[in-house]
Amino acid sequence: MAARRAITRKNNHNIPPERKRLATEENVDMANKILVVDDEPNIVLSLEFLMKQAGFQVRTASDGEVALTAIAAEPPDLMLLDVMMPRKNGYEVCQAVRANPDWKDIRIIMLTAKGREVEREKGLALGADDYITKPFSTQEVVERVRELLAGAG
Repeated sequence: MAARRAITRKNNHNIPPERKRLATEENVDMANKILVVDDEPNIVLSLEFLMKQAGFQVRTASDGEVALTAIAAEPPDLMLLDVMMPRKNGYEVCQAVRANPDWKDIRIIMLTAKGREVEREKGLALGADDYITKPFSTQEVVERVRELLAGAG
């Protein structure tokens, strides 16, 4: 048995480092971080569930001020941002994120019940990367998130 262990240990040393997958912090933290910002609890719950099912790490915020505090604490890779919220609306949050050079890599998808072209153009002009009108297809949201994150890498 001792000889067998010695052989096993010896063989482990011959495995190239790139094939050894150790649970380092870098390997464990590979999931993209998503911040869901909406004042409607049902929408937050459904988006949080959807994003977690798609393999993302998810945090939530119920209004614009809470969102900016969450971003300052730990910037997400992407934010799903409602337009109509109390305290700070989605446009104000988007503008604040784009004004901070440390947050330039955060992708922003604005979510709104307002489907008018003027509203969409305003969000994109303020720096949003994409715009989705409610009600939205859950599959569409996941696809748009993946596309934006793939383009960011």
